[in-house]
Amino acid sequence: MPRRTPGPSVKDQHLYESLRDDGASKEKAARISNAAAASSRSAVSRKGGRAGDYEDMTKDQLMKRAREVGIRGRSSMNKSQLISALRHH
Repeated sequence: MPRRTPGPSVKDQHLYESLRDDGASKEKAARISNAAAASSRSAVSRKGGRAGDYEDMTKDQLMKRAREVGIRGRSSMNKSQLISALRHH
């Protein structure tokens, strides 16, 4: 079955199709392929922030993150238990 072309807005159709085959949404695949076409692919992979290490967070920050994620029993956990629960959630 022939593939449909993604349209003229996608600059790197090969990368777009590869990302779609890996399960990326149309929007995400187009965004990544266009960013890669505008610059080198290695530069695209370096973009974005980096989440801080859990060990560097305070217990209050860990509690807030655990609440956002929906970890149950967080109120009775100490810092190391919160870190473990967040990593394995």
